[in-house]
Amino acid sequence: MSARARIVGWMLVVVGLALGVSLFSVWTVLQARVDDRVHAELDNEADKLRQYVKGRPERDVAALLTRYLEVSVPDRWETFFTIVDGRADLRTGLVRPIIDTDDKLVGRLAAATEPTVDWAETSAGTVRYAVIPVRVEGDRSRGHFVAAIFYDRHREEVADAVGVLGAASLAALAIAGAAGWVVAGRVLAPVRLVRQAAERIGDSSDLTRRLDVTGNDDVAALARTFNHMLDRLERAFAVQREFVDDAGHELRTPITVIRGHLDLMGDDPDDRAETLALVTDELARMNRIVDDLLTLAKAEQPGFLALGEVEIADLTVSVIAKARALGERAWRVEEVADARVVADRQRLTQALMQLAANAVRHTGEGDLVASGSAVVDGAIRLWVRDGGQGVRSEDRERIFQRFVRAGSRSHEGAGLGLAIVRSIAEAHGGRAWAEDGSRFVIELPFREAPA
Repeated sequence: MSARARIVGWMLVVVGLALGVSLFSVWTVLQARVDDRVHAELDNEADKLRQYVKGRPERDVAALLTRYLEVSVPDRWETFFTIVDGRADLRTGLVRPIIDTDDKLVGRLAAATEPTVDWAETSAGTVRYAVIPVRVEGDRSRGHFVAAIFYDRHREEVADAVGVLGAASLAALAIAGAAGWVVAGRVLAPVRLVRQAAERIGDSSDLTRRLDVTGNDDVAALARTFNHMLDRLERAFAVQREFVDDAGHELRTPITVIRGHLDLMGDDPDDRAETLALVTDELARMNRIVDDLLTLAKAEQPGFLALGEVEIADLTVSVIAKARALGERAWRVEEVADARVVADRQRLTQALMQLAANAVRHTGEGDLVASGSAVVDGAIRLWVRDGGQGVRSEDRERIFQRFVRAGSRSHEGAGLGLAIVRSIAEAHGGRAWAEDGSRFVIELPFREAPA
């Protein structure tokens, strides 16, 4: 069963239960009001008879009751009749169900010695009655006035009213079901699109499809989350393809070199040693390429950074201290920022050491290599500069791409170092670029560490 059908089904169940409880409550309330109205009506008829009898000049019970019936008009589903000396005497003239022909009932009513209200089962159904004994001074006849209400007729009216409400409730339930089906379809449309998109992606491996998102409800949020997931998947597959392509492209050359030298290697010990040294060097270069490619691939993953509190001044000084082992250069700390930020110290050290190694490759012994840090316009800037030839303006952006080496600073290497530097900067939400001369800058947002 689809989610749409389940939602509408449960909605109908809940609404149906609510309507059922409402109908039962209405029936109970109406029934209680009928009981109260019947009881009040019988009390009222008894009071009216008492008021009528007071001060009347009649000396005959039958005449008194006859005149009272002449002036009393029963309500709907109500009848009056009199009993004189144990026999039914007169009834109201309007055509109504007749119960005074039931001798057994009449006998029971005639036996009443005080006003009585009770129930009786008759041929006309259940009756609620009040019987009031009437005596006249000087007349030995025994009279009784009976007011009877046909209770089943009132109950049928309640049942009819509840039936109409029930029919209206069923119609409302049907309309609610149809409206709920339409609304559920519109609300779940993004979910259906998500399913269809997932099916198409599963069938074709096409990660470029996206959902049109409208609104700000939970379903729209689901669609946005799905689109974001597709963005991540597409990027992950792109990184995977880049890794495979790059690895195949860059590793093909050293593998070819190694194979060629091994094929040509002779029995001469010097030749073998030379070939072994070359193979070892090529394997080391392959290892560096694989490590760099893995770093670039990991830069796209959420767990690439291990964030913590970083003292920028300490980071700047420690990088120069570590970089001294890279070569005999005039190492210098130009400026340090007195700031603490939330960042990955190891990755920032890796990026700065990469810039330092790049500077060493493009300078000679004793040349200046300087590093520094500062807070500029609400951002942290870290840089490394050297006294080399610098980067041509047309190459300053291109050199941060993979496997690109600028013409004026060409040197051995795979051309992945600056791409790694930019990946680390972008993983922190920052950027990296080259400025005039040989100054390479990493800029990070200033997210100050808590004290």
